[in-house]
Amino acid sequence: MLKRYFQKVSQSDTSSKTHLLQNIYLKWTDEKRIHIDNAQVELLKALQITLDNIALCVEYLHMPLLHKINAPPPKQKSLYIYGDVGRGKSMLMQLFYENCPTPKKKRYHYSQFMCDLHAFSHEFTKLNKTEMIAAYAKKLSSEFILICIDEFYVTDIADAMLLERLFTKLFERNLTLVVTSNRHPNDLYRGGIQKEQFLIFTKLLLNNATIVALDTHTDYRLSYLKSAQQVFYYPLGDSADQFIKTTYDQLTEKAPITPYSVEVLGRTLSLTSAYQDILLTSFNELCEQPLGSHDYHLIAQLFNVVIMANIPKLSSEKRNESKRFMTLIDALYEHNVKLICTADSPAEDLYLDGDGAFEFRRTVSRLIEMQAQNYLDSVHN
Repeated sequence: MLKRYFQKVSQSDTSSKTHLLQNIYLKWTDEKRIHIDNAQVELLKALQITLDNIALCVEYLHMPLLHKINAPPPKQKSLYIYGDVGRGKSMLMQLFYENCPTPKKKRYHYSQFMCDLHAFSHEFTKLNKTEMIAAYAKKLSSEFILICIDEFYVTDIADAMLLERLFTKLFERNLTLVVTSNRHPNDLYRGGIQKEQFLIFTKLLLNNATIVALDTHTDYRLSYLKSAQQVFYYPLGDSADQFIKTTYDQLTEKAPITPYSVEVLGRTLSLTSAYQDILLTSFNELCEQPLGSHDYHLIAQLFNVVIMANIPKLSSEKRNESKRFMTLIDALYEHNVKLICTADSPAEDLYLDGDGAFEFRRTVSRLIEMQAQNYLDSVHN
């Protein structure tokens, strides 16, 4: 009976949407929002299969209890997508996520996923309870049937062992994971200590997820940077605001504004939005708050592109803000971070007079150099 039921669903509701993601993608190409890429189209097929499987799972959840007693839910298969930066992994993930037919879903950046895991572990430990991993897996699987994780990477063997235990429990509970990464599972932990321990986690991923490469040679974000007519926009105003929005949409393929936070020396640094290695922020957020060198160097390590709005005219009256801005630019410059920003005036006019103007000359020089094409072509350090 159950088999016939799923055949019926598959032949009606599901089959009518079997090309949903590809149809939306082709519509975007027709509207000139993106360029068609055969490798992306191939990846959409794997995403569509995952989408169809989740649709069957949703149907199962709404079936009468008698049907559920007679048979288990359809077995879910997770998906692991890897490829170089700027190839469109997160754009296609977002397309998949938005069209997934359930509210029981969650999309994380990997760093946020780990922050939530460690925060749960901290609170759980304070209650002197054991079996934290089992409890967290139960919590996640009760809230979601799908979890998407962007920019997955592992550099710490302790995190790998923690994830291996958690993912094992999630797979046992039939929760679907869709993951994007720059590396194949076999290459996640290059040169790390206790490699044999990490191989257990690698094997878990290979056994429970379909591994798909997004094998395209075009870095679309780099192409945009190379064709950009301006990365330092002035003066401030409505046009500057539109410049920030357009740039963010172009570089992130119109990703939603997603608040981002990261731990720095026991503090939480909250930022406007992050998408892969692109940060959206403002002068107020980075220079009018009590931040320091540690914060700026962490930002420079995490992000290849920083889009920064509303740099004002500076003076000795804004001495602290000016010093923070100088420290920020030094950190971005040292790491070859691409800065796209809006300002009140050209770089050479930002700080003309008063105490600190002389020291600011180095910052002006760096801001001008950071607009040059050879700097924009440089590799993030």
